[in-house]
Amino acid sequence: MIKKILRITLLILIVVVLIILVYFFVGKSKPADRTEWGVTFSKRHANDLKLDWKNLFFDILDDLKVKRIRIAVYWDETEPEQGKYNFDDLDWQINEIEKRNGEIILALGRRMPRWPECFEPEWAKTLNEKEKQEKILRFIAETINRYKNRESIKIWQIENEPFLKTFGECRWIDAEFLDKEIALVRHLDSSRPIMITESGEFSTWIGGARRADIIGTSIYHKIHGKLGYVEYPIPAVFYQRKSNLIKLLFDIDEIIAIEVQAEPWGYKSTQELTNEEQNITMSLERFNETIDFTREAGFDKGYLWGVEWWYWRKEKGDDRFWERAKELFK
Repeated sequence: MIKKILRITLLILIVVVLIILVYFFVGKSKPADRTEWGVTFSKRHANDLKLDWKNLFFDILDDLKVKRIRIAVYWDETEPEQGKYNFDDLDWQINEIEKRNGEIILALGRRMPRWPECFEPEWAKTLNEKEKQEKILRFIAETINRYKNRESIKIWQIENEPFLKTFGECRWIDAEFLDKEIALVRHLDSSRPIMITESGEFSTWIGGARRADIIGTSIYHKIHGKLGYVEYPIPAVFYQRKSNLIKLLFDIDEIIAIEVQAEPWGYKSTQELTNEEQNITMSLERFNETIDFTREAGFDKGYLWGVEWWYWRKEKGDDRFWERAKELFK
């Protein structure tokens, strides 16, 4: 009798797994009629590549003619001394975008885009976790109050992939504190939607969908991980059906491809890789395939990840990525 029950249970599990696999991996997606493109810009990463970040920013706006930009507000740069805030560079970026009628997603919190994910000021590293959280909330409040009347800011992003524990030096997740951050932002500015970002490859998106108005997902295809180079065997239909399911189950306004891989992910920092090594994970052919893939997955908004690298390659004499990207923003 017990063996029979076990066999039936196993059969049911196999059927359920097969249904899930078929739903997410079999079939064709419905492509987006049109994908509106933006970029994520990081002054920090531009500096890492030894670029003149203001010249790069001007070229993003005036040469590429990008109208949609996600900007991370790094805690350590914004509050280098406890209670003393420096918004000068952020003010400058927002002002330049507004001169050109652009739109901004402003990301706030401790965990932000770019390695190593966590960006704590030196003075905060000696605090206990409760004290850090109090300071983070104050930092978020200062930022929201400073910019909530700027019409160019369309979305507040809270933290960056807060539920992804497998990447970065910032593997912290305190769902209760994340809820406090979100509640604070809604209290200070109820007029704008809140976005939570999720890994497209390693997350169910449920954590973000339970809390946010908008989900931002990543799209990566080939990276260098602990086992060497890995190419994710994930079809476009996977993202579309995942999006459809999340929208069905949760009150989500929109799902955006917020971090679309358009730069290399190698075994060491990009500037230390040869062009041949960079091309393993991001060649021009792969760049074009990623653009097509995002549209095929049904995303009508996509934010490309790597604008600093295109510019860096251009400065090194290879403008193919920059010129190809320019076509997307016409």
